[in-house]
Amino acid sequence: MTSVCVRQDHKSLYRQLMAGMYDALLVTDPNGHLIELNPRAIEYFLYKQEDVWDKPVATLIPGVTTQMVGRIRKGLEDSRHIMLDAKCQRKDGSSFAAEVTISVIDLINSGDLVFTVRNTERRRRQWQELRSRANAFECAQSACFVCDSGRLFRAVNRAFLRMFGVANEEAVLGHTFDEMMPDDPLPGLFDRALAGEQLAYRIGADTDTNKVAEVEVQMAPDRQGKDKIVGVVGSILQV
Repeated sequence: MTSVCVRQDHKSLYRQLMAGMYDALLVTDPNGHLIELNPRAIEYFLYKQEDVWDKPVATLIPGVTTQMVGRIRKGLEDSRHIMLDAKCQRKDGSSFAAEVTISVIDLINSGDLVFTVRNTERRRRQWQELRSRANAFECAQSACFVCDSGRLFRAVNRAFLRMFGVANEEAVLGHTFDEMMPDDPLPGLFDRALAGEQLAYRIGADTDTNKVAEVEVQMAPDRQGKDKIVGVVGSILQV
């Protein structure tokens, strides 16, 4: 009797843990048929638990067929878990990219499988946004730069290299803003941006032809969150 109570307590504890998990959890029997979903899985997949009871896990994760479940079980004999990238299917027909981790648990049957599903759509979207911003930075006509709070260059674009006549990024990174742009009022503008000010300033500059040109300098604080300033971003454009 004691052992039955302990086993039941373990099941109760496990279900409480399932309910509090950030990731979606799908529990299947050893053959890959669904027997339990946690609240996050219901939110992700738009199915109620009774809608998918005893259906193959491929209903939610297409491609994880009965044959694949067999291969997964065989792989789990030599590993604590298996990870795969998947395209998951919602009840409304839409899909989302996910990382799926599969492991074994003795919950209802010995050898039940747990599929932990982490939606990666947001991460992929953020990564794409970062790549797009990096491409825009690199292709900008103005000379763009990023410096840390110690005034060291962390990134510059091709237009910056052309404007300052340097061969590659390595010739700039690790050098200070004041080394590359020591003339007033630039160091002072940097200080103001580092203090939180966003500014645009036009100054005259001597060109190689000894004519005077005007450049527009823009600088702004590089913020991490709302309050923390980690450096300065800026651009210089000849006008």
